[in-house]
Amino acid sequence: MTIIDDRKAALLARVRDYGGPLNELPVLAQFLAQVMHESGGLRYVREIWGPTAAQKRYEGRKDLGNVKAGDGKRYMGRDVLQITGRTNYRALTAWVQKTFGAKVDFEATPEALESAEWLGIGAIWYFLAARKDLIKYCRDGNIEMVTRRVNGGLNGYQDRLKWYDSSALKLLGFDDVRAFQKSAGLVTDGISGPKTRAALHEALGKV
Repeated sequence: MTIIDDRKAALLARVRDYGGPLNELPVLAQFLAQVMHESGGLRYVREIWGPTAAQKRYEGRKDLGNVKAGDGKRYMGRDVLQITGRTNYRALTAWVQKTFGAKVDFEATPEALESAEWLGIGAIWYFLAARKDLIKYCRDGNIEMVTRRVNGGLNGYQDRLKWYDSSALKLLGFDDVRAFQKSAGLVTDGISGPKTRAALHEALGKV
């Protein structure tokens, strides 16, 4: 088992236990596409700290709740979909405590978001509570709008599409696009375009 395997197992366990609608396969494929892109295939669960000029500006940012000296670094981006700033760590804590009765305080122990015990909970909170319309877009198979809500634009969109294809195919038990296309009665060209992705989405909903 590699560290990536361990993180993948931890993430899926978190989705199973806390993800609710994220366990619906059409939703899960969309969720995985985003978190796999944002985390570099689960290689990064914490913001790489320079600090860069942008990171230095975290300090004193009232909109992030960084009101104490050192908050900028202390509440750097963590988890597979990065949670940044004291305010977000506090909001995540309140949600986990209220929704699941969990005795954890991410504001007091921000490093817990990197741990195997809690890895993925920030991304789950983002999809279920911080951006509640994400589940609808996932259920609609609207990966463009899912990306816009996660990213604020379409940065890395092609990579997110590749991760979606990979996740959907694995969830459906196919080794590659051609095998799925043949099974679905599509043109077997090995290219995952809009028709193939729509078919993947439909197939996931039938499992």
